[in-house]
Amino acid sequence: MPPPADIVKVAIEWPGAFPKLMEIDQKKPLSAIIKEVCEGWSLGNHENFALQIADATNFYITEKNRNDIKNGSILRLTTSPYQTAVQLHERIQSSSMDAKLEALKDLANASRDITFAQEFINLDGISLLTQMVESGTDFGDLLSFTLTAFVELMDHGIVSWDTFSVAFIKKIASYVNKSAMDTAVLQRSLAILESMVLNSQDLYHKVAQEITIGQLIPHLQGTDQDIQTYTIAVINALFLKAPEEKRQEMAHILAQKQLRSIILSNVIRSPTPINDEMAHQLYVLQVLTFNLLEDRMMTKMDPQDQAQRDIIFELRRIAFDVECEPNNSGSIEKRKSMYTRDYKKLGFINHVNPAVDFTQIPPGMLALDNMLYFARHHQDAYIRIVLENSSREDKHECPFGRSSIELTKMLCEILKVGELPSENCHDFHPMFFTHDRSFEEFFCICIQLLNKTWKEMRATSEDFNKVMQVVREQIMRALTLKPNSLDQFKSRLQNLSYTEILKIRQSERMNQEDFQSRPILELREKIQPEIMELIKQQRLNRLCEGTCFRKISSRRRQDKFWYCRLSPNHKVLHYGDLEESPQGEVPHDSLQDKLPVADIKAVITGKDCPHMKEKGALKQNKEVLELAFSVLYESDEYLNFIAPDKHEYCVWTDGLNALLGKEMTSDYTKSDMDTLLSMEMKLRLLDLENIQIPEAPPPIPKEPSNYDFVYDCN
Repeated sequence: MPPPADIVKVAIEWPGAFPKLMEIDQKKPLSAIIKEVCEGWSLGNHENFALQIADATNFYITEKNRNDIKNGSILRLTTSPYQTAVQLHERIQSSSMDAKLEALKDLANASRDITFAQEFINLDGISLLTQMVESGTDFGDLLSFTLTAFVELMDHGIVSWDTFSVAFIKKIASYVNKSAMDTAVLQRSLAILESMVLNSQDLYHKVAQEITIGQLIPHLQGTDQDIQTYTIAVINALFLKAPEEKRQEMAHILAQKQLRSIILSNVIRSPTPINDEMAHQLYVLQVLTFNLLEDRMMTKMDPQDQAQRDIIFELRRIAFDVECEPNNSGSIEKRKSMYTRDYKKLGFINHVNPAVDFTQIPPGMLALDNMLYFARHHQDAYIRIVLENSSREDKHECPFGRSSIELTKMLCEILKVGELPSENCHDFHPMFFTHDRSFEEFFCICIQLLNKTWKEMRATSEDFNKVMQVVREQIMRALTLKPNSLDQFKSRLQNLSYTEILKIRQSERMNQEDFQSRPILELREKIQPEIMELIKQQRLNRLCEGTCFRKISSRRRQDKFWYCRLSPNHKVLHYGDLEESPQGEVPHDSLQDKLPVADIKAVITGKDCPHMKEKGALKQNKEVLELAFSVLYESDEYLNFIAPDKHEYCVWTDGLNALLGKEMTSDYTKSDMDTLLSMEMKLRLLDLENIQIPEAPPPIPKEPSNYDFVYDCN
């Protein structure tokens, strides 16, 4: 019979005695259980004792957490939290340095338990620790364990951070500002400063007066990643709690102090792997830096503001290289017409007054800032994009203005500009630490990508949203690879063309769970030979049509041609010389030479071909090597080919291998197999869309007891 649910079997230890096995009734008061245990060891004053979990935590058992005790747990009888707090409160004031150090070690360890912490704080223990720090008499391990105990006690949230004096803050700040300081003391001091800033707006101002970015930066130039992590955490806290009007000022100071380049060289590119906490702090710094863009992102353009309108004039001037016309040059109507024409070429939605385009928030004025940065810092690319699209008359022009506005909005969404950093996220991007204007450079790369993708999709204005979806996917896939630099990000995008995105989408669809189920795989295996036979017939049909090959000697290229084709019955290769390139198929009758397929021994490719082993320039021509193949017949006779292009090379080598009963292995065959197999699978599964395909076939029903239901035709 199982024991009652309220009974827990445990072992209880007491120093100098054998552990006692005991059944604890969870319905009984904890004080009664402690009294029973004390009486078992003949101990009086049971109110001075308590039970602890006998592990590294040493947490006290209380009425709140007693239900966490499991069967088989080992508990320890010890002095009560109050008695322990009183003893430690006295011991840390000992005149003996050794006794004081041991007491501080015990205090730092015990302070992790909230029950003890509450008792020690009730004895005004926090004030005692702050007085010890302010006195400045303790150094090294004594100071380190004092600060550790302080941090542990404050982490419970029992005492408000607003209660600390300026003298205490100055003392903690002095430990951070010293060039040579004990690592443990420095680490605890940085942790205390971070907590002060995050938990009290009043303390933020006091800490900001004592700590400067210049004093924190040397701690980033060391090799201790924990110190670097705490240092960036303090910088993030100062950044996060700074009033809005001071954040831009602080960002300017960070730029002056070269914080970004110091983090890049000493943290991100350090040989030490970045741990999760450091990754989180870098992510927070990245988010806070991008959040500086929020003000511009949420600022509408004022069409009456001449300075803002001048930026649009500057975009027009750089693109079309026009001088600012004097006010009296031409009529007002003529100037308006000219401006409208140019603004249309620049791709604005509102051709008459493009300032209206920037009244949408987000992205507001941030889009205009990006456009101006692109025009000034990547002028050639800017002019090329604008002129390339403004000269098109086939409705395929990519509107630069509209694209830039929507792209800026998209980038803000991807980077979550304006959102507070998540507490558990570690998603920082090293490439954003490689440039002082990383967001603008990011935009410049992406606007060129957008223009390239637009052309690859042959898009029109109706396809604008589709293009933006593809561009978002390209950017997200490139960012997932965590490029180390903006150049690496750019090269990643080069490999993510529109065609490649389509292939990836198709591959992902094919790799969905349904396409990996056993019935689907069996269907693929069944279809594959049929598809291969279809490809084989296509190759042989192409050989029957024939191909014109150039004759190339070992000395120089000659404009002579020869033609080869397979007979309709697939038994003979007909070939012969031609005076000029044919305009269509060459009939069999005009090709004098014949080679029976039965006489072909092997098909040889590349550098193994006899005509590639001859001395001369051809031997060094890699392009020709990739197009060369030969047919071996009789004992040592060869028919040598150099295909006009890679496609014909694949067709002929596949076709000849098919004639010999060998496997077709070209890239062209693999591509055709993937395409045709995918299409056939989709067609066959069309009627099963949104239907769950079982992993195993349904069971075959038993035979009926009689067949009377069968219709007798006779």
